[in-house]
Amino acid sequence: MLEREVLPARVSDYAPAMLDTLMAAGEVVWTGVEPLGERDGRIALYLTDHFPRLRPPAATRAGSREPDKTRTTEPTGRAADLLAYLGDHGASFFAALHDGTGGGFPKETVDALWELVWRGLVTNDTLHPLRAYSRTEAKRTARRDKSRPFRSRRLVPPAAEGRWSLVQTTKLTKQSGTDWAAAMAQQLLTRHGVVTRETVAAEAVAGGFTAVYDVLKAMEDTGRVRRGYFVAGLGAAQFAMPAALDLLRSMRDPPEESRVVILAATDPANPYGGIVKWPEQTAAGTSDASGDAGRGPTRSVGALVILVDGAAAAYLRRGERELLLFLPDAEPQRSQMGRAVARALVDLSRAREPGRRGLLVAEINGTGATTHPAARMFVEEGFVIGALGLQVRP
Repeated sequence: MLEREVLPARVSDYAPAMLDTLMAAGEVVWTGVEPLGERDGRIALYLTDHFPRLRPPAATRAGSREPDKTRTTEPTGRAADLLAYLGDHGASFFAALHDGTGGGFPKETVDALWELVWRGLVTNDTLHPLRAYSRTEAKRTARRDKSRPFRSRRLVPPAAEGRWSLVQTTKLTKQSGTDWAAAMAQQLLTRHGVVTRETVAAEAVAGGFTAVYDVLKAMEDTGRVRRGYFVAGLGAAQFAMPAALDLLRSMRDPPEESRVVILAATDPANPYGGIVKWPEQTAAGTSDASGDAGRGPTRSVGALVILVDGAAAAYLRRGERELLLFLPDAEPQRSQMGRAVARALVDLSRAREPGRRGLLVAEINGTGATTHPAARMFVEEGFVIGALGLQVRP
């Protein structure tokens, strides 16, 4: 999701080589946060010069106030040998690591490396091994890709390529915890503008809201931030930068021309399902009553959210066949938002690489797409009615 949805939403013509160049130049470093299943996980990206201040101190875990037992227990076996080798020899390639820790089956060394990655103890100077680790469809895509991928003459496992090194760690002390909380509070204010308890929970900050509350309160006392009830429906303890409040006030009235943004449902910039609740929907596409609660939107991988002037207007499930609309009742806002969603989907389908262009919406809010009241707006914006639903043809 990082390279398919999150970064391309922010960087025009994003290519993986861009991030690899920054890492090779020492500008960016990545660390593992936690594994997700057998072939995926959450990672954190840091600017190198900010890394010592923003990385949580050792023995803490994201979203928890208690010590992380998986991080406090010492690694054993091959993982412990790898730590000792990296500590003695510094950054090393896989061949040296494998031979220096006893050799044997390469898979044992690869598994031990990734155990250390998800403990947050080891990193790599490129994302190549992470891509290989998580890309289960590599064999299928390789057949369609005309460019031949790099192959090492030493037959290094793809999930172990690049140069491995130890991650700089800071022991959990009163001073280190205070320094980290101050840096994290400033980071949250810079990123979100308004920080609430829900914001910190959505970010899975180690220690939760309590970890940064004292810092935010001290910043309020010095006049650097303001405290108040700025966002309805969220907790009472809300802290905001003055510039963020000015921006909020300027957006009370909707702009003359709608601004449409398509984000991955899991994108950190999507507040719905994390900081604020999803809007409710009905078969008619309105948001004034509860819809099918069992099939409501979630922050799941592969799903997309369409925001119109910041409001959730539509949710496209993974597979792109089911669409949820959250349209207001009043006109002309309802038609304007519906057409904005349709245009966004048409532009999305046509902007993709060859072979993935086109889009088929079979259901809208649990009913057949062609019989939904919004079908007329979709047809006017470029969809055609087909046997299976509303379609954008390549």
